[in-house]
Amino acid sequence: MTCLSNETLVTEFVLQGFSELPRLRLPLFGCFFLYIVALTGSAAIIAVVSRSASLRSPMCFFLCNLAATDIVRTSSALPKVLAGLASAENTISFPGCTAQLFFLTWSASSELLLLTVMAYDRYTAICRPLHSSSRMSPRRCRSLAVGVRAVCAFNGSLHAGLMTRPSFCGPNVVAHFFCESPPLLLLSCSPTLVNSILTVLADAFYGVVHFLLTLVPYGCPVTRRRRAFSTCSSHLLAVSVRYSAVLCARISPASSCSPERSKGSAALYTMLSPTRNPISYSLRNMEVTRALGRLVQALLHPGVRGLPP
Repeated sequence: MTCLSNETLVTEFVLQGFSELPRLRLPLFGCFFLYIVALTGSAAIIAVVSRSASLRSPMCFFLCNLAATDIVRTSSALPKVLAGLASAENTISFPGCTAQLFFLTWSASSELLLLTVMAYDRYTAICRPLHSSSRMSPRRCRSLAVGVRAVCAFNGSLHAGLMTRPSFCGPNVVAHFFCESPPLLLLSCSPTLVNSILTVLADAFYGVVHFLLTLVPYGCPVTRRRRAFSTCSSHLLAVSVRYSAVLCARISPASSCSPERSKGSAALYTMLSPTRNPISYSLRNMEVTRALGRLVQALLHPGVRGLPP
């Protein structure tokens, strides 16, 4: 559907961000600190796992994938947030908006599927140790990682592609700090039923179905082996926080989208979640912690020989 003759087709959007809360402008610059922490933590995980021969387990492999996903997610959202805080008006072109929507959808859904795969890996390692090497072989792990990326790329492409379907010829202020389907659809001057249905179905699939698929594998280690609870508890906490944010922010039609709720929940999975993931999944892993210590020692003392691999 096209715009009426007396209406102008929108070619760029204005991201509202937190402009309605000017008193929070200075505290929100803490996003820069979170961005640096998230990038540093994720890059450190990738470097440690890549350099250490002892970290070749499926869990460490998927930790690398999760860290790469966090880098994409934070880099897709936080730079525009900081730009909006530093300027009076934060604009983004329509192609740039759809690109941001794609990368955020792709990275967010990839994390949810990776959490499910990591839960299954914990299940096989603790409850089926004799079959763990065959069920989570290097080849199968690579296949799972490629499959996750492909499925989520299709999901992101579908959301971004369908966003070019509605017409935008009225207000162009997005009540959010990045481009997301529900607030964008509120600005459309044409029917958005197909987009709304797809958004609800996709978010229900990722936010509900995969939440259950993630919790079930953790049930066996926690109930059958209490010693495994200390290993799984941090993972379960991270999963619970991540899915709570998704369910609160996304499982609703565009017409009932609450800007305040959406912004608060989105802040959890675009700012806090990538900052917390290295701690929850890596720094509480003794093998990763020791390897990180060796890497730091090697960087501080490059001439020292005999450091363990």
